[in-house]
Amino acid sequence: MRAVRVLLWLAGAALCARLLLAAKDEHHRPAGLTYLSTDKALLHYTVALLAITVGLVVWDRRPESLTGPLLTAASFAYVLSELDPLFHRSRLGLAVALVASPLVIALFAHVFLAYPTGRLGSRLERGFVASIYAFELAVALVYLLYYDPGSYVVGGIRVDCPQCGKAPLTNVGWHDLTGAGRVRDGLTIAVIAVAAVLVAAKLVRAAPGPRRVLLPFGLAALVLAAHGAVVFGLDLAGSSTDFWTSSTVFWSETVAVLAIPVALAAGVLWSRSSRSAVADLVVELEHSPPGSVRAALARTLGDPSLELGLWLPERRAFVDGDGRALELPAAGSGRAVTVLGPEDAPIAALVHDPALLEQRSLLDAAGAAARFALENERLQAELRLQLGEARSSRARIVRAGDEERRRLERDLHDGAQQRLLGLGLALQLARARLGTEADGAAELLAEAEAELRAALDELRELARGIHPAVLTEQGLSAALRSLAARSPVPVTIAEAPEGRLPGPVEAAAYFLVSEALANVAKYARASSVRVNVVRVDERVLVDVDDDGTGGADPSRGSGLRGLADRVHALDGELALESRPGHGTHLHAELPCA
Repeated sequence: MRAVRVLLWLAGAALCARLLLAAKDEHHRPAGLTYLSTDKALLHYTVALLAITVGLVVWDRRPESLTGPLLTAASFAYVLSELDPLFHRSRLGLAVALVASPLVIALFAHVFLAYPTGRLGSRLERGFVASIYAFELAVALVYLLYYDPGSYVVGGIRVDCPQCGKAPLTNVGWHDLTGAGRVRDGLTIAVIAVAAVLVAAKLVRAAPGPRRVLLPFGLAALVLAAHGAVVFGLDLAGSSTDFWTSSTVFWSETVAVLAIPVALAAGVLWSRSSRSAVADLVVELEHSPPGSVRAALARTLGDPSLELGLWLPERRAFVDGDGRALELPAAGSGRAVTVLGPEDAPIAALVHDPALLEQRSLLDAAGAAARFALENERLQAELRLQLGEARSSRARIVRAGDEERRRLERDLHDGAQQRLLGLGLALQLARARLGTEADGAAELLAEAEAELRAALDELRELARGIHPAVLTEQGLSAALRSLAARSPVPVTIAEAPEGRLPGPVEAAAYFLVSEALANVAKYARASSVRVNVVRVDERVLVDVDDDGTGGADPSRGSGLRGLADRVHALDGELALESRPGHGTHLHAELPCA
């Protein structure tokens, strides 16, 4: 491809040189047309060749971007659009000039709106640019079919050029295209205005870092748009010949076209100067806490929307700082991706504004500076992912345990209890039929019936310990009052939520209070217990206070450790305060989003 670019530059240089020689050749100029002086022609075609050169250099440096090819095509069209004596007797040359002339506007609008990636970012931009191409190609077709040198009007003066070639496709021409030319001028002014608005909006929406890259080229676009609007506006208004033969148009056009390579050079220099921020990034990362690498990179690159994806080799995927999977945006999504590290073993990926692609050296330098911090960030993300998986696993185990408790409670209630109740009724019927004269059998049946009632009570108590039916059917408030009623120590329910809470939260709060009351009854020698359960925003606060002997130690029993596991499985917090002689305070916070 480099050989192709070299050939294109040689072709552009030869074309500019040939046009310059034609401008000097006074003997072969068509009569009636105004030409540049030799000095102005030299400057004019030097600027044009500079624009071609810059387009080819950008193409060589950024082959993945379409900015270079588009700028090269626009610069060639600008040169070929000159209605010059080189083409006035050549039908092919004239056809090329007539097609290139209207395409200049479409190509420059395309390159300005697509900068820096060379790809249009929105559906509006794509539709607008497509409509420009369609309009300018229609104008080119009209030229090819009806162009007549006698219809060429400069400053309201019709040019008379009998020796110039007519429409290349028909060789007939249409002598009066003044009305069509005015329509074309009016529509072109509208096109230029819309393009300028889109470029300005792009600059306004850009983040600070990308805006520094876009600003020089965007200002060049606005300068060229202003020049085009003025020229077509004056032509539409039928301005005087004095204006067109003066140096005003020449210098305006020269400055507008020269602004393009100057803007690209300014963007490159700006990009290089911004690399000094990498040194500040290194210093900042040395004192930054874990999890702050993304923010530091965003500040250095000037892109607040920057996203950081950390590569996890075990999963062969990118994750964000919290360990969640991160899908890299596809091409054409309006976002760019820069992968840091080798392709087979990347470290991280930056998802950023496409304008930062023009600062490739800055991206690479910032990535290299942050490499060790990113390695640490990746380990942190992997650890958070493992912790998240462990927490999810623990939550699943707790949910599975609760489900199994409910199943056992239902089985006991619907199975064993019902059969024992049936057996108790059978014993009552047998005792009634035997009466009092059954040689002591009635007394034995009464004793069996009493034992059966005791077994039923114990079975009900066991079922409630496994999972209370009242919690499932009536909610936490009723279940807590049932606990208080059965407690051997007086219990005061200060507050309890009347509405239903999520099942895991209700179960955790219930068993927390149940275990606390059991410990109070066994060890605390307390005279009273106070239970308070309240919902505050998106959390449920559980407090159990007793006036017992204190000194509770979670490490000496499995009950409180199991409760801690249950609370932590819900991403909650559990705290125990139990000083000897001062009672015990148990506090838990359960998320209830």
